[in-house]
Amino acid sequence: MLVGLWEGACNSATLHKETIDSSVLTLRILKESVMAEEATTTCYDGSCAQSFQFYLQQSGEHQAILQCLHNILPGEFKRIGLDKSSLDVLGVGSGGGEVDAQILTLLQSTFPAVPITTDIVEGSSQLTDNFKALVAKTTNLQKIPFAWHLTSSENYEKQVKAKGDMKKFDFIQMVQMIYYVDNLADTITFYRSLLKNNGRLMVIVEAAHSGWDILWKTYKKELAVDAITEYRSSAEVVAYLKSQGLKYEEHAIPNTFDITECFDPSSQTGERLLDFMTAKNHFYQSFTPEIRAGILDLLRNKCSAEKDGKVFFNSNLSCILVNA
Repeated sequence: MLVGLWEGACNSATLHKETIDSSVLTLRILKESVMAEEATTTCYDGSCAQSFQFYLQQSGEHQAILQCLHNILPGEFKRIGLDKSSLDVLGVGSGGGEVDAQILTLLQSTFPAVPITTDIVEGSSQLTDNFKALVAKTTNLQKIPFAWHLTSSENYEKQVKAKGDMKKFDFIQMVQMIYYVDNLADTITFYRSLLKNNGRLMVIVEAAHSGWDILWKTYKKELAVDAITEYRSSAEVVAYLKSQGLKYEEHAIPNTFDITECFDPSSQTGERLLDFMTAKNHFYQSFTPEIRAGILDLLRNKCSAEKDGKVFFNSNLSCILVNA
């Protein structure tokens, strides 16, 4: 009897120790993930965040994206939300939330009586603060509970897998962020695994053969060396989806913007645009005269069209909706 009690106590202690060890391991993984996150600086804090906002003002990119989304998302949302009592949304690389806010507003207007939750994954503390400020002054967004994940896409994936608690979503949006992930295939596979039945993963990315595509692939050696180490356009995303036999829809988002001042070395606006377009702090100091001349020639003659004496950069995008 005593032997049995002793064996039971030992087995119980062993199980308890295994449980503790498992918990410690999980905490260690999460801690390492957080430490890695803290050690990684985002490309959109400080002066880079200001450069990004300046680009958005000059390019009209968000307006072009929103025009497309207002055309296609109401119908998509009706299919996604059919007969559902709640809806869960995930934004990855959401920046200051300008696009996400419009997406959530569209979803609310489609299902005004259905509760919505939103998780946001964003690596920039500055842009996350901008998003929170936007929520604070937007009445309809205040009805939505937000979970903020101040981290990179890769770290979010590690944290989710370490916890073993994979929250599923009806709609996941990745707007202009696929350039910054380590592995395109792994990223799409992971986020698609988070979709509920009938869910959609939306990827908005620069279009194949756009000015961005031509510029960054022609000067890959000089440009893809910092935050972006492997440039991707819609061509790479679609090629992967086709290789996996995944169902998707692709919608064109036409956009151009005036880069005429980029060809005036004395123009501050021109240099700021060139800084953003080449992901450098100082365009004229970052390249040799030959590379600078080559980039400017490419921008004028291959990436743009001239009209009424102005140079308009081809900034077309693609909206790709991937089925669950």
